[in-house]
Amino acid sequence: MMSEAAAMDMPHVGSSTGVTNAKLGIWLFLASEVMLFSTLFTTYIILRLGSSSWPRGWNVLNVPMGTLNTLVLITSSVTVVMAYAKAVERKRGQFRLFMGLTIALGVAFLIIKGFEWGAHFKAGEFPSSSIFLAAYFTMTGLHALHVIGGLITNSILLVLSEKQWDHPLFVGRVEAAGLYWHFVDIVWIFLFPALYLL
Repeated sequence: MMSEAAAMDMPHVGSSTGVTNAKLGIWLFLASEVMLFSTLFTTYIILRLGSSSWPRGWNVLNVPMGTLNTLVLITSSVTVVMAYAKAVERKRGQFRLFMGLTIALGVAFLIIKGFEWGAHFKAGEFPSSSIFLAAYFTMTGLHALHVIGGLITNSILLVLSEKQWDHPLFVGRVEAAGLYWHFVDIVWIFLFPALYLL
């Protein structure tokens, strides 16, 4: 029989599902986020179909910068997977490298988006300028807030890797953060063509 101390060191696993509480929690959270963004996409579609003159994204938005940001986020999905793999393999140095790269790519995404938004503001284009721009700024702004949330989480894990590397729940936390980061990337994969290309 397992000692009480050993039992306390184990991740909390649901007896009927075999899924850790952290993984179940992140999936439930992501389900709520899917509903949020689904509502935004549905609203966008209704506004677009109901408009007599909806601009083509490539005539209003900077497609090369949007494409670059897409490549940045796709690359960050690869680095966060590598960070998780190195956490599982218990290779702290390589985990820190790949998590650091993930954070750097997330910051690069926000910088590129900042330049893009700045160009709009400089040209006098604001959310109040048109329904299209209102939808664009709302959807990309909410996405940027989610990127910031992911950056904060990943940065905390990077710091904790120095003190809590041997904690039995650390790998599970990295996995949950990775799932969230993938969700952020997937949302952008839908945002980019919907806003920039269609």
